[in-house]
Amino acid sequence: MSRRKKIRPEIRTDTWLATFADTMTLLLTFFVVLYSFSTVDATKFKQVASSFQSVLTGETTKSSLNFNVKDGDVPLVGLPLQSGAAGSDTQSIYKKVQSFIKDKELGSIVEIKTDNRGVIIQLRENIIFESGNAEIIDKSKSVLNSINALISTFPNDIVIEGHTDNEPISNSKYKNNWQLSSDRALQVLEYFVVTKGQARPNRFKSIACGEYQPIAANNSDANRALNRRVNILIVANDKEVITK
Repeated sequence: MSRRKKIRPEIRTDTWLATFADTMTLLLTFFVVLYSFSTVDATKFKQVASSFQSVLTGETTKSSLNFNVKDGDVPLVGLPLQSGAAGSDTQSIYKKVQSFIKDKELGSIVEIKTDNRGVIIQLRENIIFESGNAEIIDKSKSVLNSINALISTFPNDIVIEGHTDNEPISNSKYKNNWQLSSDRALQVLEYFVVTKGQARPNRFKSIACGEYQPIAANNSDANRALNRRVNILIVANDKEVITK
């Protein structure tokens, strides 16, 4: 009788992949958690603990590790964001500003806008300054006083932005539009903080934008006049100001 050949079991060489994949997943989770702890507070810590407990007990949840992919913010740990929550503060600020401007009959002087940082109160150059100058004119102070009273009602950060058109400037005081826009923004800031004594001056900052953030094409006198402006930004509490 012929001998039966022994069938050797197939030797697999890829079994290590499962262990490697598990290790990489654990390392990734570990570093994500470390990153989230870099900006953690007491509430976030509790949410992290709750999320890990859910994972370890096998519960399925969307709150384990959520990333704000749209805005590129740090990981949001714990409960998922409620739809529309991020814009609620901006909306409430806008309504309050709009009502104030209407009550004070400033609609012909002040324009209200919003962007991804908060609510902007926009003033044309000729309301506050003479051409090529950063000294606040007397007739504008009543308007600034009203705006000062308005921003006093908000605890939010305030950013003053100076903007110019693209016409070159070079006089005894200013070499370029950067300097002019910087001085104008600073003059308005100092009027609020120093002259009018705004509380918590640490929430105020000024930014020089020069000619590089126009709202109209610089191809006519009318359009250039639109670009010469000072913006008073009330930052929404859920936003961070990024200088452009």
